[in-house]
Amino acid sequence: MSLSFEDTLPQRLAMCTTGASLYARGYVHASAGNISLKLDDGSFLITPTDACLGTLQAADLAHVAHGMQLSGAPASKTLALHQAIYEAEPHARCIIHTHATHLVSLTLQGVWQPQDIVPPITPYYVMKVGHVPLIAYQRPGHPEVARQVAQAIHQGHAHSKPLRAVMLDRLGPVVWHSSPAQASAVLEELEETAKLWLMSHKTATPLSPAQLDDLRQHFGAVW
Repeated sequence: MSLSFEDTLPQRLAMCTTGASLYARGYVHASAGNISLKLDDGSFLITPTDACLGTLQAADLAHVAHGMQLSGAPASKTLALHQAIYEAEPHARCIIHTHATHLVSLTLQGVWQPQDIVPPITPYYVMKVGHVPLIAYQRPGHPEVARQVAQAIHQGHAHSKPLRAVMLDRLGPVVWHSSPAQASAVLEELEETAKLWLMSHKTATPLSPAQLDDLRQHFGAVW
């Protein structure tokens, strides 16, 4: 038996609050971006296609299980991507995708490295975000993106460097964590680091190996 609307109302309201906050602070615009939240039974809620994250309605959120939509407005075109991330990363409970301005601008100008779109220039970027690989451009919703992101997640685990985010070339970041608040924090730290990197004209000096090791030792940073 699937969860009812009333069962999922707290999670629905949390998604609406998160979307409104991101929209109000300029991390999303117009109908760009999407949010999903995994539920205790393995199904998940996801924002509708072409929805404005600033004006989400709890009843419109799509409820999806095993790739099938159970209720709500038609799900985001990135549905397959969200499903692939949840399958590849069991610890993910919330996924946020935006078209964050500085991150998209960075892909247009050239990222630092394909496996790290920005260098480790601040301690909080290292601690809160970690490695963020670039995913080659495909049209929005293309199934190849889901495959490539899942592959990147598996590679991260294989090297004991689990990912919390990837960057879709020309489209924007996709981040995940255990709650909407934590996923939002990853997104914000990633966007602000890209902003700092661009403001330095991409010349800011990365933290040294000794400084990175110090963050590993004291805070368990994965880098």
